[in-house]
This record gives sequence, C-alpha cells and structure tokens, in this order.
Amino acid sequence: MRLMLEDFVASVASEYYYLIRQQVRLDNLRQSVTLSRERLRIVQESFHIGASSGLDFQQAQVDYNADTSDYLAQVELVNRSIIKLNEQLALDDVERNTIPADTAIKLNLYLDKDQLWHNTLKNNTALLKSKSDRTISELDLKRVRGRNYPYLRINAGYGYRQYWYTRGTYDRSSQFGPSLGASMGLAIYDAGNRRREQANARLNIENSRLREEEMETTLQADLASLWMAYDNNLNLWKIEKNNLQVARSNFDIAMERYRLRELSGIELREAQLSLLKSEERLSTVEYNIKICEISLLLLSGDILACEL
Repeated sequence: MRLMLEDFVASVASEYYYLIRQQVRLDNLRQSVTLSRERLRIVQESFHIGASSGLDFQQAQVDYNADTSDYLAQVELVNRSIIKLNEQLALDDVERNTIPADTAIKLNLYLDKDQLWHNTLKNNTALLKSKSDRTISELDLKRVRGRNYPYLRINAGYGYRQYWYTRGTYDRSSQFGPSLGASMGLAIYDAGNRRREQANARLNIENSRLREEEMETTLQADLASLWMAYDNNLNLWKIEKNNLQVARSNFDIAMERYRLRELSGIELREAQLSLLKSEERLSTVEYNIKICEISLLLLSGDILACEL
C-alpha cells in the first residue's frame, strides 16, 4: 500500500512540474510573439515611409507567423498536460482548467548524497519488504526447530457436573469448581518431515538474504546514477542562468539598434532566437533537476515526508 502511494505521489508530482515547464515555455513563446509583433510594426512603418524594403517586411511577417504557430501548438500541449494531470488526480472533469499554484519550478539545491543513502537503507519501501521477508523466514525456521524439543501442554478450566442415580441412598450429586491438567510429549518420528522443513526454511533465509543484498546493490547503483544526473544538471543550471542574462542583455541591445536602423532584421531575429533557446534550455535543466529530486526522494523513502 505504501509503495503504491509513493509511486502515485511521484507520478503526480512529475506531471505537475511537467505542466509548469510547459506553461513556462508558453510564456516564453508568448513573449516571443510580442517581440515579433513589435518588429513587424517597426518594419511596417519603415516600409511605408520607404526606409526599408518589401523583403524586410515579408521576412518579419514570416517570422511573426512562425512564432504565432509555435505559440498555438504550445497551447495545445499545455491543454493535453492539464488533461493528463486531471486524469491522474481522478477528477470527474478531465478538461477542467487546472491552474498550478506555482509559476516556476521550485528546486531543492541542498540534497545530501550520504543522507539520502542512509535514508534509503532505513526507509526504502522495497528494501523494508525484503528485510521483512527474511525475518519471516527466520521465524519460520524457529517454528520448525521447535518441534525437535519436548512440549508441555497445560489445561485449565472451571465447570459444573451433576449426576443422577437410580439406586442408592442419593438420587443425585453435584460437583463444581476448577480443574487443572498437564501433559508432556516428544515427537520421535515423522518420516523426515521436520528435517525437510528445516532445510527449506534455511534455504528461504539464504534466498531472502541474497535478494536483500542484491536489492541494496541495485539501490546503490540507482542512487549513484540519479545523483550524478542531479549534480550535473545543477552545474548546467548555473551556466544556463548566466547564459540567459547575457542573452536578454544581448537582445535588448539588438532591439535598440534595430529601432535605430543600425541592425538588420535577420540579426535581430538571431538575437531573438538565441534568447528563446536560452530560456528553453534553462527550463529543461530545471525540470530535469526536479525529476532527479523526485526520484531520489522516492528511492530514499522520504517522498511522503518532504515538500515537493
């Protein structure tokens, strides 16, 4: 039951942040459409006064239409993501316009690898079940071994008896009060069943131990792989944050030069696409970090106790 609940929380959290990622991209594309519209307005005014060619105007129109098309396609993708999230939440109306409480992906930048591994050994649901299976096998062996020893059974009770006689001085008598008894025994021969049961129980213990060790090795490998991805994406996140600042500054300069007719439409478009790609890379890295975080918390058994 706990394993199913953890998987459900991880799945919903992943879909929730996927929706946020798509909405961030939608906002970026909306901004790109706004910038293309401004460029189209500028070149249109320049064209009317003869300061720019018809080719510049047509290229600006093509770029504006392309950005609008990308924006509309992203609207559809966001709506599909909303439907999928509503489906996972088992809402009656899967087309309900679910609006996330967050407008950006919240990142936990302070996970500790050693603590995660400690918690994995302590709280991982699958590993706990494996340990429980081994404990059950050990108890089963103790139960089977117990048949080798003498046993003592003690019986106690409290009752009432009444006897009827057809002859004699008394026609009836009554007895009531406690009773106590005990018996001892020893199973001498059972056709080797106990020996076979003990061998099977020891085999079950060994199999449980091997499964537990194998699971620990697998979990350690999974943790190492996830941590490497988490740490690598954190480094990329720092780089992409800086790149985005540079791309925004570069575009602002390009737009100002374009208004002064010191920059061509193609060069402005390159600066605009560079900004859009930088925003997309940062959004992708943030989403990857969040997925790694969710996976690490799921692995360590902490996903139900942590705020995602």
